Parts: sequence; structure tokens; C-alpha cells
Amino acid sequence: MKLSPEKGKQLIKLARLSINGKEIDLDGFEEKKGVFVTINSYPSKKLRGCIGFPKPIMPLKKAVVEAAKSAAYSDSRFDPLESDEQFTIELSVLTVPELISGNLLDLFTIGKHGLIIEHKGKYGLLLPQVFSDYRSTPLEALQMTCEKAGVSLDAWKENDCKVYKFEAQIFIEETPNGNVVEKEQ
Repeated sequence: MKLSPEKGKQLIKLARLSINGKEIDLDGFEEKKGVFVTINSYPSKKLRGCIGFPKPIMPLKKAVVEAAKSAAYSDSRFDPLESDEQFTIELSVLTVPELISGNLLDLFTIGKHGLIIEHKGKYGLLLPQVFSDYRSTPLEALQMTCEKAGVSLDAWKENDCKVYKFEAQIFIEETPNGNVVEKEQ
């Protein structure tokens, strides 16, 4: 079920308050959903953190709180956010990942689907917007996801490699604490 723009705004606000150490209890949002919170510096739009839960393991509001705090302070690729740092939040609410097999290049759509690769105990996930931002071909998308997993670029061709696709509804803050829009895929 798609979220309304108003619900997206409420979840972005919940993420920002969580990052700032404040707690609020939103009514609703009890359905379990996968979610990723992406933090970008402002105005440069450079990635500052991205953490989430690909599978629906907890209520959406709890997942947003946990992902937001982790993206801000626990993404091992970045230093924790500074208290005076300006940033925007991007929130991706995910569909349940679907295992795909066969001619993989024809089984997902750039701009619509994100990918997950599982191979030999390693795991990589890229959100749908990553492939759009890089103007990837399906082959490049599979290779990028393999690279993220830390496996060979053509591991996706191997029988013991699992590839999943998923969709995301994406809400973006245009400026810190500013207008929230839904990103069209």
C-alpha cells in the first residue's frame, strides 16, 4: 500500500527528530515494512549516511527511528553527524524483496527496482534511485550490486547466487526541515 504525501512528511519528521535525540509517537505506521534512511549533506548533497532494513521485520515507525539514528551516527563509512551540520533526509519505504531467477537482465527495470545480491555469505543492496542516478544499464546494475556485496562483478551469473528485486516509495526533503516531495520513479 502506497503512503500519502502527508504520511511521507510525517515519517521524514520522525526521522529528523530521532536524529536530534527527540522522541515522538506517531499514530499508525504499525505495519511492518522495510525502510532505508539516506542522509545527504546540505547544500552539497554528498552522502553522509545510509542505513536501513530491507525486510519488513518491525513496524514502520520503529524502523524509521532505528534507521535514521544509525544512518546519522553508525554508518561505518562516515564520521557521525555533527550537531551543527546541515543535512537533508531521503526516506525509502520498500516492498518485500522478491527472489528472481532466469534471464536476470530482463527481470527488473532501472528506475523502478532496487537489487539485493546474496553470495557465499556476502550481501549487497542498492536502492532503485542509485541506478537512476548513475544511468545504469541492467548489466551495470547487477555488477554494481555485486561490487557492493564484495563479490566478483559477475557473481550474479553463478547458480548459488541469489538476486532479489524490490521497489521503493521515496520521500525527499528539499532543504533541511523544508518541503518534502515524493520522488517519481
